[in-house]
Amino acid sequence: MAAIVIAVGAAALLPPPLHLAAVIIALFATVALVVTLVPAQSPDGGAPTVESAGHMVPVPAQAIAGAANAGTIGAANETTASLAPVAEPDLTGVLAALPVGVMVIGDDGKIRAFNAAAGELFGVSAERARNRALIEIVRNFELDRRVTATLRTGVEETGELPYSAAHERYLQVTTRVLGGVEGRRSALVIIADQTRMRELEKLRRDFVSNVSHELRTPLTAVKLMVETLQSGVEQPASDEFLGSIAQETERMIALVEDLLDLARLESGKLELRLSTVDIGELCQHAAQAQARRAQTLGVALECSAPEAPMKISADRDKVYQVVVNLLDNALRHTPSGGRVDLAVEPGDGTVDIVVSDTGGGIPSSALPHIFERFYVVDPARARGPSGTGLGLSIVKHIIEAHGGTVEAKSELGTGATFRCRLVAAG
Repeated sequence: MAAIVIAVGAAALLPPPLHLAAVIIALFATVALVVTLVPAQSPDGGAPTVESAGHMVPVPAQAIAGAANAGTIGAANETTASLAPVAEPDLTGVLAALPVGVMVIGDDGKIRAFNAAAGELFGVSAERARNRALIEIVRNFELDRRVTATLRTGVEETGELPYSAAHERYLQVTTRVLGGVEGRRSALVIIADQTRMRELEKLRRDFVSNVSHELRTPLTAVKLMVETLQSGVEQPASDEFLGSIAQETERMIALVEDLLDLARLESGKLELRLSTVDIGELCQHAAQAQARRAQTLGVALECSAPEAPMKISADRDKVYQVVVNLLDNALRHTPSGGRVDLAVEPGDGTVDIVVSDTGGGIPSSALPHIFERFYVVDPARARGPSGTGLGLSIVKHIIEAHGGTVEAKSELGTGATFRCRLVAAG
């Protein structure tokens, strides 16, 4: 078992996901070398004696298991015989529990071993896959080619493999030859699904790109206006430029604050300062704060709430931010002459905050994505600046941090309705 320890230690030096592949390879390679030391027979051919116990002979674990089953090992070896069969079932259990696909392919191209994770990747049970041709099960010529090449050349190969089934996946595949009896080879195949990692990497790239764009746009405008002022501009043009600079600066500050809020929310490090909040009063206050903007845009803004206090246990500032973000989104997408309604609706042990508008609506294809960071349905449909694309994502995280839910319903041309459901205070 020292071979396993050494191999696992060395594998820790490899980059993931190759370290896991190295451990699996080490396990398989070690199984081929596992021996169990058994006391040799006494000189007269009888059962082992104390005197002969110092002479140890290596016996393969499989042979010991067979001998134990046949009853040919004496009573003095009962402990050894009972322990010997454990090695192989334990390894089988390890392989079955691994989160990566593992297959062993014989030199005839047929599957000799196939764990549950491989079955999930290729949509077939382990029982159905065993002793079937690899190409018949995986239906991927490139994977079959790699395994065939490894069996022929004995050269280990690791690389990414696109795999199309119900949906496209990206697999990291390692193939390595295993020695066998009478010179016959088998190929060990380790498959890790890298699809989620690819998606996260794309999200990271998009995030950096969007932040860069959102900051570059106002910074460029500020730079140009500062250069113009430096060249010498008289009033009232200079006052207009200074006002624009202040506006763009506020936009950048808002973006940075949103990013910081979102980072804290997504990391779970946001500390909620809970208190008893009258949600009706809070919504009335938020609507009054947005009333002047609504009037400027020519949009009717109404707020309705039950006369009786509707109380929740919440962080007042964060829930207020939720309502303001929803109203901001609705006003931005509602044309002049339209209407935005904010309502507080009691439920069975819950309180709903509902914001609806008479804007252009949201396409059904966009609804699953509107709470994602930087997702903007269609900037051309918004009135004025399209916003940072973070407001609705922040809404979702704040509501979920309070143990609530948020949903959006909409159809093109019929406006949109956002509903946040929170637990009512005892």
